[in-house]
Amino acid sequence: MRPTRSTLRRAAAVAVAGTLVTGSLLGAPAQAAPASPASPDAAAGLVAKLGDRAAGTYADASGKMVVTVTDTAAARQVHAAGAVPKLVTRGANQLKAATSELERSAKIPGTAWWTDAATNQVVVSVDSTVTGAKLERVKAAAARTGGAVRIEAEAGTLTTRISGGQAIYTGGYRCSLGFNVRSGSTYYFLTAGHCTNLGSTWYSNSGQTSVLGTRAGTSFPGNDYGIVRHSNSANAAGNVYLYNGSYQDITSAGNAYVGQSVRRSGSTTGLRSGSVSATNATVNYAEGSVSGLIRTNVCAEGGDSGGSLFSGTTALGLTSGGSGNCSSGGTTYFQPVTEPLSVYGVSVF
Repeated sequence: MRPTRSTLRRAAAVAVAGTLVTGSLLGAPAQAAPASPASPDAAAGLVAKLGDRAAGTYADASGKMVVTVTDTAAARQVHAAGAVPKLVTRGANQLKAATSELERSAKIPGTAWWTDAATNQVVVSVDSTVTGAKLERVKAAAARTGGAVRIEAEAGTLTTRISGGQAIYTGGYRCSLGFNVRSGSTYYFLTAGHCTNLGSTWYSNSGQTSVLGTRAGTSFPGNDYGIVRHSNSANAAGNVYLYNGSYQDITSAGNAYVGQSVRRSGSTTGLRSGSVSATNATVNYAEGSVSGLIRTNVCAEGGDSGGSLFSGTTALGLTSGGSGNCSSGGTTYFQPVTEPLSVYGVSVF
């Protein structure tokens, strides 16, 4: 699908019948508070260290990092490290097995899935196109996981038509610039891969008389990022436009975490805000599947694709796709920016 000049089609959410069993969540044992709270990166490190004894992390309403664990010994380790432990019934391996079942049986355009650490389940969403036999396939796959998967309806249609910041053009298409980046004295910008697939030369005006640069790499589907080399380094600014006459300086890049407050800038709907609801999500677009995405409740529309997702001065992602719009609200997915930075050997500035 094309990322420009069309708004997302509004559609009623699919009604999903049946009740899925959720895992029971147990409170962690009472202990003395640690000296200092764990950072999001430290909490993610705990999850990796504990392996199958942990099942994810997220920020609670107070901003404290919660780590879900399957036994009291792991809970004590989490508490000692400055995070909040939460006992759950399913470890990482069981949730991975549930995701693998969806990969095998439910890879249908209009579906997306991610792990919800707070409820200790894998969530599979279905948009308004997933009906009849397709919906039954998803239900059957969920049933085979023994309650590890729950199904949610997604309003509208999942699409890459939510084509940071200011408009960029190629051919008959408009997207949004994500972040300006550099490697030594050479300057580039990042945007969505489904955008860079559409053309090699990019312009800063709709009449396509002012050249920005030439495509240097693209990856979609599988991933959703691309890179364009600036023809003139003076065009590269290390900030994001906020659509109120001001700019947000970007000084670093990082990994998003569940519960994080974020903002998005795009050339159709300007600046929008919300929070991260999942990481490492898989989305099955009509054009192909993309994995490892950030899921948010930030809205977006056609032409916003490739735009910036950020928190404060930290770059987080590139607008990939989603459902809904900025009138009724929606869900938007983002390509984590750390991957193309690593792949192309560039950095924000």
